[in-house]
Amino acid sequence: MSIVIENLNKSYQNTKILEDLNLKVNSSTIFGLLGPNGAGKTTLLSILNNLTKKDSGNIKIYDYDLDSDKKNIKSISSYIPQTYAFYPNLTAYENLEFFGTLYGLKSKNLQDKIYDVIRSCSLEKYTHKKAFTFSGGVKRRLNIAIGLLNSPKILYLDEPTVGIDPHSRKYILDIIKKINTTKGLTIFYTSHYMDEIEYLCDEIAILDNKKIIIQDSIKNH
Repeated sequence: MSIVIENLNKSYQNTKILEDLNLKVNSSTIFGLLGPNGAGKTTLLSILNNLTKKDSGNIKIYDYDLDSDKKNIKSISSYIPQTYAFYPNLTAYENLEFFGTLYGLKSKNLQDKIYDVIRSCSLEKYTHKKAFTFSGGVKRRLNIAIGLLNSPKILYLDEPTVGIDPHSRKYILDIIKKINTTKGLTIFYTSHYMDEIEYLCDEIAILDNKKIIIQDSIKNH
């Protein structure tokens, strides 16, 4: 298992966001978390990435405890938020070089990794163009490429197709499938589009009313 969550609780200002939530995610799969806006999907991702503190419950990520193994969890995880997380006045290459350096990559390792993620996200045509000139879909792909620089075992994608056209959306979904197949990492994908989840994911869970109300394999439907 890549993720095991037991009895997770989280409140904001006395309002329950997540209540006794339980969830298990198999390794090397694409796992889809479906739910309406405001259901708590982003809160859950923030907790799994130690950006938000849980109130109670137990979480293990690749057998690392969320509370006591934060450094190890950070080293194998990458969280790609809904917002763009790059510098618009830098080129795609310059952004990747900057963030790769932050991850501690150097010289040839850095170069090799930059071109690896450029290929993975089909950014070859945009390598030396400034990010502010990109379409919404290409900006999303740059976001994903940056998230792959640390060679994560688990990649969290928070509604990465919001605000882009249907053609770009399909292109991104195919890239995510390719990343899962070629790199074998676990992908935790949140969306409120059922068609995306059905096309992309091996397993699905629905988050509503603060809990996981169903979890099942796509193949069973």
